[in-house]
Amino acid sequence: MKATITSYRRGRHTQTCNQFLLEIEGCDTKAKAAKYIGKQVVWTSPGKKRIFGKVTAPHGNSGIMRARFTRGLPGTAVNSEVEMAE
Repeated sequence: MKATITSYRRGRHTQTCNQFLLEIEGCDTKAKAAKYIGKQVVWTSPGKKRIFGKVTAPHGNSGIMRARFTRGLPGTAVNSEVEMAE
């Protein structure tokens, strides 16, 4: 299953570099998003390096999810796709 990285998790003055917001295909409510908590996600760089993460919580009521990665992803990862484990 595919998901798209939309942005960093951030506040007004801060940005958390190892946490990202993901938009999952076909997930448009908080209830649908809850079933993805705990799933593993993988981002693959253009050089084929893989960085692993885990879906931690829903973000708001529109189906956006929060994911925490083992290390920070580069800024070019925003608007790219990640693979989700089924």
